[in-house]
Amino acid sequence: MSVPLLRSAAAVCTTLSALAATSILTGPSVAEPFSTTPCALHRTEAHHSEGVDTWDSDYTRPTRALDAVMIFLSFPDATPRTTPAELAADHFPGTSRYFELASYGRFTLHPHPLTHWLRMPRPSTAYAVRRDWAADDRAAYLNDAFRVADKAVDFSRYQVVYLVADPDAPGVDSDATKVVNLDTPLHVDGTDVRRVVTVFEKHPPDRLVLAHESGHVFDLPDLYHRPADGKGDWDTYVGDWDLMGSQFGLSPDLFAWHKWRLGWLDPRQVTCVRGAGPTRITLEPLAAGPGVSVRGAGGAPAFGLGDGVKLAVVRTGPDSVLAFEARTAAGNDRGTCREGILVYRVRSGAESGGGPIEVVDAHPHTSACPDGSVYPPLADAPVALGESFTVPGEGVKVEVEDRTPSGAWTVRVTPRITG
Repeated sequence: MSVPLLRSAAAVCTTLSALAATSILTGPSVAEPFSTTPCALHRTEAHHSEGVDTWDSDYTRPTRALDAVMIFLSFPDATPRTTPAELAADHFPGTSRYFELASYGRFTLHPHPLTHWLRMPRPSTAYAVRRDWAADDRAAYLNDAFRVADKAVDFSRYQVVYLVADPDAPGVDSDATKVVNLDTPLHVDGTDVRRVVTVFEKHPPDRLVLAHESGHVFDLPDLYHRPADGKGDWDTYVGDWDLMGSQFGLSPDLFAWHKWRLGWLDPRQVTCVRGAGPTRITLEPLAAGPGVSVRGAGGAPAFGLGDGVKLAVVRTGPDSVLAFEARTAAGNDRGTCREGILVYRVRSGAESGGGPIEVVDAHPHTSACPDGSVYPPLADAPVALGESFTVPGEGVKVEVEDRTPSGAWTVRVTPRITG
């Protein structure tokens, strides 16, 4: 049984308070205890905070199978040139496969696409769809979409909602795809809908775009830098190295830090490096897991990895750490430009879009893969086999000593180098 939806754009704007994914949500949330490791940063009030000591219960944690409904919306001013089946195939099974690999099989996303178009009551141009969408126009769109969809969808069956617009309608802007957070959840079919992915992608869509937006549904921040005028490089923070930086990246697997936050790494797979002396660590490649082959010593394929340490962490401040992980050309990172130990800074007090994670470039005077990288200066950021690197400003040194026959990396981390 469905509750009545709001009947006016003004009402839905007041009650839903639709906010863009990078905006700050108001009101308290319940934090569930997660990790007490000394290197676990505390969650802060920053939107999509990178803290890992608790989980915000306003978000569904992707540690089980989740069901996602795809609702296809057409408009009176256009006749769709594609079918719902074609648009669903643009995103699935690719999106599900991405998360299966990234989570080592711990998370499965099951899509449930409708087989027919649902007609919106107003022309596509009436909603003024664009990247920086006016709140009233966005609220009107959501109000109409839920009113139409409520007749065809039992929302109580789904944990993720995708509203997919006809990509050929004249008022649809492909740059407007995003997650909309509802400050006050919409109660429909006996369930609370807290966020919606509004999809305006062209056909075929941007690579891995739905995986990126789904990451926001699971409380992950934007890692790109948006220039004030919209011009210039957007990828200066993390380059190719995480889906939440760029879905076009050569190495779009999620950082080990994000996998720790999401519950895809066990506590024993994270090492907190403490004290003044060096610590030798064997790091498994980030991509290593069930069904993924990585190269061992000498380049031979190796299987059987997956349960070892994948993340080393050095605490650098009350809300900051340095993280170390091994990135190789396997799994979601099969197109990676350079292999080695990736070093990055994490700040739990930084907002989504404000640089909560920044990759440290171990080769600041060179670049790589100019034809494929989203930001070539960071494409060769990892510390390669046989190299050593001291992080500027931190005095933390990492030495990449060896690779095992199984494909793991032997590294030595020294928290403080003085003199």
